[in-house]
Amino acid sequence: MRSDCTDFRELFLNDLPLMDVRAPVEFDKGAFAQSINLPLMTDSERQQIGTTYKQQGQHAAIELGHALVGGAIKQARIEAWAQFARANPQGYLYCFRGGLRSQITQQWLKDEAGIAYPRVVGGYKALRTFLIDTNEQAMAECDVVLLGGMTGTGKTEALAQLDNAVDLEGHANHRGSSFGKQVTPQPPQISFENNLAVDFLKKRAQGIEQFVLEDEGRLIGGRSLPLSMQLRMKAAPLVWLEDSFDNRVERILKDYVVDLSARFVEANGTEEGFALFAERLRLSLSSIAKRLGGERFQRLAAAMDNALQAQEVRGAVDGHREWISVLLEEYYDPMYVYQRDAKAERIEFAGDQAEVLAYLRQRHHHRLA
Repeated sequence: MRSDCTDFRELFLNDLPLMDVRAPVEFDKGAFAQSINLPLMTDSERQQIGTTYKQQGQHAAIELGHALVGGAIKQARIEAWAQFARANPQGYLYCFRGGLRSQITQQWLKDEAGIAYPRVVGGYKALRTFLIDTNEQAMAECDVVLLGGMTGTGKTEALAQLDNAVDLEGHANHRGSSFGKQVTPQPPQISFENNLAVDFLKKRAQGIEQFVLEDEGRLIGGRSLPLSMQLRMKAAPLVWLEDSFDNRVERILKDYVVDLSARFVEANGTEEGFALFAERLRLSLSSIAKRLGGERFQRLAAAMDNALQAQEVRGAVDGHREWISVLLEEYYDPMYVYQRDAKAERIEFAGDQAEVLAYLRQRHHHRLA
């Protein structure tokens, strides 16, 4: 049998498969990208056993566990574990602390299926602690530069072209603004932090010690950046990405109308998909109604309704440019100008996409040299 895993760095660098035997409610709060939930106990079973453990002790809890998870139920779970183990001979299993549930799973697999399968020493808790430390070390030890710019300048596009960028919005599955929700939900907070840490870990293993991050606030949608990252970003130098107003309108039209509606339709079918997309746009605008003010909100809502109607009936998206332009001119741009002025001392370079990419690559190359 392979020995139990204590080298967490290699585990994440190589994306080794993980079998998570915690209850579904624990898994749903946060896990790892390469993990699959094949629980020893359901949520209900775990709750009953936990109550018995508190009231009557470990022996009574183990007895209840065997009573609840026996017969055909036990065999079905062992078969699921065995299938995973055979398909992933290089993987590991874990529970919360690497204790009783891992040991029971290992024992049953060995006794009933003849498979000796190793576990993660310290379990989920040890892996999670390792990744929290990884994020903190990256912020403490690496050079960080932020990419800022007005809404629609293509910051995400630029980041995608840099080897040393970490896409915070990509990991959060949210574009960062009031209109930033994607078709699929955001990951749990813990999974978001875990995936960020693995990204840093892999890039540092390639020798990257300078990172470009988008200039973000504390939150991306409903996900909070790790505190160490928030603090580091408040003092980091800024590179400011610029583009023409017309280009920005076209980019927003593509990202938030053309592409987003296509993703909704792909996920839900033509009719329902478009209805959900239209509802999403209207809700996004409603979320900033108070900040827009009554008259301006009504004006933008009417323009959006007209544009959605034309898009649904004729497939034309031209009408969306009206509300996008007004929203940029009267809402987002003044806000970003204020933020840019407040951070002026930290801006070390400004330019269009080609100039900014050239500068950031040179900056990274200079550091490597």
